[in-house]
Amino acid sequence: MTDTGGAIMRYHVRVGSDGGEQELELEAADEAQLRASIGGMGFTLLEATPLGTPKRALTLRKPVFERSLFTQELIALLEAGLSLVETVETLRDKSKEGLNRTVMQGIVTALYEGEPLSRALERQPEHFPALYVATVASAEQTGHLAEALKRYHHYDARLAAVRKKVVSSMVYPSIVIAVGALIILFMAFYVIPKFSQVFATMKDMPLTVKLMLAWGNLVAAHGGVLLAGLFAALAGAGLSLRSARVRAGLFAAFLRLPKLADYQRLFALTRFYRTLGLLLAGGMSMVASMELSAQLLPGAMQAALSQALDDIRAGKSLSAALPAANLTTPVAERLIRVGEQSGELPGMVTRSAEFCDEELDRAIDTLMRVVEPVLMLLVGGIVGTIIFLLYMPIFQLAGSVG
Repeated sequence: MTDTGGAIMRYHVRVGSDGGEQELELEAADEAQLRASIGGMGFTLLEATPLGTPKRALTLRKPVFERSLFTQELIALLEAGLSLVETVETLRDKSKEGLNRTVMQGIVTALYEGEPLSRALERQPEHFPALYVATVASAEQTGHLAEALKRYHHYDARLAAVRKKVVSSMVYPSIVIAVGALIILFMAFYVIPKFSQVFATMKDMPLTVKLMLAWGNLVAAHGGVLLAGLFAALAGAGLSLRSARVRAGLFAAFLRLPKLADYQRLFALTRFYRTLGLLLAGGMSMVASMELSAQLLPGAMQAALSQALDDIRAGKSLSAALPAANLTTPVAERLIRVGEQSGELPGMVTRSAEFCDEELDRAIDTLMRVVEPVLMLLVGGIVGTIIFLLYMPIFQLAGSVG
């Protein structure tokens, strides 16, 4: 294996133990360190495949605790038969000095103080969200920690996939808008001033030529100030977006656009159903599960959920309370009713989330088929209008000469 010059590489590995074969994702500087780490965990390396490009050890990015990797390794070691304390100590010892080691040392310290794992995780809320802690706490009552962590890992991966889908669908429109803005800026600050001087000697100038000439003179005299003001305005807009109130206001205005409110509701229901199914599968009560899941809903839907919670406390079933609060879809309502009748409510709630996923996928695809050509037409129309205004006086001159 070649030297990566201090870089950290992520590997997909297949390991063997007395409990059978397992697959993990680990990080190491080279294959020797990878083998040493796996040996320290009590496994035998069977196969290692590098994933992506090496990550430099020196980075300006703020360090982030790798919760997903921690969860995978925790599951693997617990299923291999190690005790909880041994598992976390093993993960701590294999980690280099840094945030990951510090976080795991905090967990080990809490465990030695007699705290359960859920309390140890609760001490570090910046790295372990309330849902993660609740999943572990519910598993401590049943004694099936590895299974509960598997459910959480699958839940986290599915939500990440939905978020990635939503974000990736905005990449192309963002590129079109950015490129279009750059073209318009280039024409406004370079092309139009150059062309306007060509028309300066015209006697009978149309209004559009007068406007272009005025703009060209303004750019020639104060172009630097105009650009500086433009970039300052963009920087100010970027800084204002750090305010939660500003973001909430823009998001509310964004959702007033046709259909977007429906898509946002679908996304919220997907997260709500998936979280509710995860907590119910872990053995948490219905009311406690819904109260914790409520954190994932927007304000208006949280108020509706409060009404649904009151109905459930009064003895209503989930399949009756959610439709009354407008927190379901026709398919989800039927699935939840079937789950209540069959005793498979957690699975059916999770299945409802999958149906919402599929509906959201179709909605995003439909939206992008409409948005992309509209954006192209809008940017093309603006650029085409500017070009038309630039060349129209030339056509008029040619006609008068002829």
